Amino acid sequence: MYILLSLILLLLFVANLFYGSINIPCGEVLSIVTGNGTGRDVWRVIVLETRLPQAITAMLAGAAISVAGLLLQTVFRNPLAGPEVLGVNSGAGLGVAIVMLCVGGISDFALGGYAAVLGGAFVGALVVMSVIVLFASLLRNNLFLLIAGVAVSYITSSAITLLNYFSTAEGVHSYMIWGMGSFSGLSMEHISFFAPVVLLLLFISLMMMKPLNALLIGDAYAANLGVNVKRVRGLALCVAGLLTAVVTAFCGPISFIGLAVPHISRISIHSNNLRHLVPSIIILGGSVALLCNLLCQLPGENGLLPLGSITPLIGAPIIIYVVLKNRRL
Repeated sequence: MYILLSLILLLLFVANLFYGSINIPCGEVLSIVTGNGTGRDVWRVIVLETRLPQAITAMLAGAAISVAGLLLQTVFRNPLAGPEVLGVNSGAGLGVAIVMLCVGGISDFALGGYAAVLGGAFVGALVVMSVIVLFASLLRNNLFLLIAGVAVSYITSSAITLLNYFSTAEGVHSYMIWGMGSFSGLSMEHISFFAPVVLLLLFISLMMMKPLNALLIGDAYAANLGVNVKRVRGLALCVAGLLTAVVTAFCGPISFIGLAVPHISRISIHSNNLRHLVPSIIILGGSVALLCNLLCQLPGENGLLPLGSITPLIGAPIIIYVVLKNRRL
């Protein structure tokens, strides 16, 4: 199964290099990728400096946000828990809204504005994550912690609405574009920071599978096995929050992937064992994100579809299936 999933991931990655809004012959793309050169420098720039980093970003972001979703579903023991429940997406949005309200958009100072947006998103996401971790240390009931996360999300969303109301038209437009989500905002230079952070957090997630498997059975059972339940829950929330914060800061809010991919993985491998789930979720998350990025290119030379309009089309049916499956529970 893992071989098949890996093959699908590879095919989707290659497809992202060959297909885009600009029509480039397949032979030319192959020549560029293999380093044999091309007759047009603009094609080389498009493939190596746009499509390649975009494909890498989608693969890593999809894996990261999907693992974050699995960690949250495990900690809350709730199949409908996802990165959105932490309010981290909303926290990142609040940070971006504050930046854009102060400067009236980002078009006036190019790289400085781009860095400010990333910084605002990252700080806002980390602040909300810290609040949720604090709640996790005070609340032992997973349901109450879930409610606290939803409440924090509503508070940040209300603050964003107020900031947009008082912002300039340019600021509102810039925020709206960011809020649509995109895998195209990172260059290879940005990926040199983005990739190591994501890979480190994914490695930590893999190292947590044994105690988290014990938590799935119950806190009392895990405690009898010597698991520090409070510490494991807090660490899982920290890792999930950081994964969501990094992805949201660089790519904007990515909805439904983190909620849906863990369920797709469970259906695919017929197992709830996290040791089997996490590797498959990493592969599937990257594949789903690459597929979404391909679908965004469908208009071709007429433009790109917003990522935020594509991810619900894949994730929402999975959520409906889960709700119907658990309607008697």
